[in-house]
Amino acid sequence: MNYTTQMDAAKKNIVTEEMKIVSQKENVDINQLRGLVAEGKVVIPANKNHQFLSAEGVGHGLKTKINVNLGISKDCANVKMEVEKVKTAIKMKAEAIMDLSSYGKTEEFRKKLIEMSPAMIGTVPIYDAVGFYDKELSDITEEEFLRVVEKQAQDGVDFMTIHAGINRETADVFKRNNRLMNIVSRGGALIYAWMELNNKENPFYEHFDKVLDICAKYDVTISLGDACRPGCIEDSTDASQIKELITLGELTKRAWEKNVQVMIEGPGHMALNEIQSNMILEKRLCHGAPFYVLGPLVTDIAPGYDHITSAIGGAIAAASGADFLCYVTPAEHLRLPNLDDMKEGIIASKIAAHAADIAKNIKGAREWDYKMGEARRKLDWEAMFELSIDPEKARRYRRESTPEHSDTCTMCGKMCAVRNMNRVMEGKKVNILNE
Repeated sequence: MNYTTQMDAAKKNIVTEEMKIVSQKENVDINQLRGLVAEGKVVIPANKNHQFLSAEGVGHGLKTKINVNLGISKDCANVKMEVEKVKTAIKMKAEAIMDLSSYGKTEEFRKKLIEMSPAMIGTVPIYDAVGFYDKELSDITEEEFLRVVEKQAQDGVDFMTIHAGINRETADVFKRNNRLMNIVSRGGALIYAWMELNNKENPFYEHFDKVLDICAKYDVTISLGDACRPGCIEDSTDASQIKELITLGELTKRAWEKNVQVMIEGPGHMALNEIQSNMILEKRLCHGAPFYVLGPLVTDIAPGYDHITSAIGGAIAAASGADFLCYVTPAEHLRLPNLDDMKEGIIASKIAAHAADIAKNIKGAREWDYKMGEARRKLDWEAMFELSIDPEKARRYRRESTPEHSDTCTMCGKMCAVRNMNRVMEGKKVNILNE
């Protein structure tokens, strides 16, 4: 192997096996794909030690991908349940899974996840540091933070959220500009607290070149974390968010100089009318790097339904240029999601992603909908189920309310417009009252 990373290979005009897989999945020209990877507009997160990976591309001209968050917390340390979530996420064809475990010795679960998952795996190393060292946050050293990054890279993690943009400059901007919700990013809040408690610079910013060397060694994609993402629509597009985004753009160029692939993480809560301009701003300030968004959640008032508020924002964001959606479940802001919550979150995100792909004219996106229209015209229920984004639910709904006539449903019965138009177009009588 005479290249270090996917980006390094692309710059050297080398087509990797991972590029070939992505080219086939996306039905895009291999040389066009290679060029986009070389430019940093597409990333292929593929750690050299993730043996079971089925590579995916994220970025310009490719299908919008979705990520599923899971992991263990102190209050819900049920490893068996999280493994079931992993199996379900894989079955539901999520392209990425992030292990956000924040309690205890997480290495065993992370290794199991990497061994069983064809989906790309992401982590947030700072979550693991406290449990890994069994030390209070303020007592962890810069070197120890970096060792966690190296350990997770060695284990086979494909992409990592690194909160390097919340440096002392960004923190000063945050202090000068009041926010309703302060910092809601868990990783961002931990870094900010560490800086304040130790009166030091963010270790991931100060030692960014060392982080890059680790990522280049294992071909880990950096997902530059948005510590200052808005936690309510009141805080969106403010000075702290934009200051951090400018810093992330600078760090992106530094990463590309070392052939490290980069994604940019984006806003959490944001009013509908701000989403498109934020997508344009990110692409401009971060030089076309792929954009990975949480939500955006378009209103703050729907706990229990935030998979819907997120899907609305996610569809607009992706249609406006975002490349990767982090799912949100109905349990967001309330509890650790259970298996059913996770399923609902995945479906909502997949709907948003596909709706955006239609708007972006992604190759093959409209074909799926065309086939569904064809099946509905033919009243081919089995084909409709097979084409459904959630066939299991579609079949259950049909089964729970059986119509008198098999070519109708219990909403319209023999007044079904599709049934009657088919009969008229075929020169047959339309019989509603009589057999």
